[in-house]
Amino acid sequence: MTQFLKLASVSFHCAGKMFDFDAGDFELSPGDKVIVETERGRALGTVVTSPRETSPEQAPPKLKSVLRLATEEDMAMAQVNTEKEQEAVTLCRQRIRQRGLDMKLVRAEYLFDGSKVIFYFTADGRIDFRDLVRDLAQHLRTRIEMRQIGVRDEAKLVGGLGVCGRELCCSSYLREFAPVSVKMAKAQGLALNPAKISGQCGRLLCCLAYEYENYNELRKKLPKLGKKVTLSSGTAEVISLDVLQQSVTLSCPGGERCRMQIEALQKEIALAANSRADNDEVTAATAPSKADQQQPPAGAKKQKSQDRRRSQRKDSTPKTESISPTSAPQSTNADNEKAPSQDKPARKRRRPRRRGKRPNTNETPAN
Repeated sequence: MTQFLKLASVSFHCAGKMFDFDAGDFELSPGDKVIVETERGRALGTVVTSPRETSPEQAPPKLKSVLRLATEEDMAMAQVNTEKEQEAVTLCRQRIRQRGLDMKLVRAEYLFDGSKVIFYFTADGRIDFRDLVRDLAQHLRTRIEMRQIGVRDEAKLVGGLGVCGRELCCSSYLREFAPVSVKMAKAQGLALNPAKISGQCGRLLCCLAYEYENYNELRKKLPKLGKKVTLSSGTAEVISLDVLQQSVTLSCPGGERCRMQIEALQKEIALAANSRADNDEVTAATAPSKADQQQPPAGAKKQKSQDRRRSQRKDSTPKTESISPTSAPQSTNADNEKAPSQDKPARKRRRPRRRGKRPNTNETPAN
């Protein structure tokens, strides 16, 4: 019988990345504080999802387990670590200013057991902080780790309010960063103003990717800008689109602008096409066809074939001429002179004789 594992997803920061741990026999629910075993040591985390059964083959490699539920002593220790983090940040910023390092300290994090302090910072390039690490280790009496992060990770750790007035998505619920491009802003018809489409981190807003797929689906039903459409009143041109309202602004034949819903526009185009097809059928029925115009009158084809046969018979009959005995053919002297020349065969052209190699008279014969 296959024995299943109970996996629970645990996060160590608000809106942080989730990791799976073996829940064992613990009854866990979302929001519970637990102590887990990690590669860096013991850590305090929050349960995000309820335990689920998984086969050992589908379990992640190097699976760690949940040690216990967090107690009041564990929560008190976490509070002490938070206070020590503030002191560590203040000390580190002073040492950075004293050494004139081109780096920005973002946050300090103590491990649950206090065996290490991790300092998160941002910088444009590589920083030589070896002297800084020795100074901090001497004052804090623990191991020091300096970790360089990007501007988006900085905004996630610091938090704040966005241009919409709400808390930043990355610091409230967004656990992973998705790629964002200017193409998404263009598809949604937004003004390409960096101040309006950039977030606190200076990069493009993460929320541009939320509705991008919906805009693409809705845009498939609309005609492209500049397309010519045939209406009952004439040919019109698409000059503007409203993707969310599913409406189209047209430049009508009279020069005025008219706005129509996509359903009404499709019906108008179909009606114009049907009326044009009916007009073509009426025109084809009233006007003589091309074949009728070129068709010869009745009986003309038969008469033409009979005339062709008569002409062939006349050409095939031999022509006889009566020759009187007295009327002998008279030939002129010029004809008599030309006759032998015509019967004379053509003279063949002689091929040139190939000359052999002359003997060299200067050479003496061999004895």
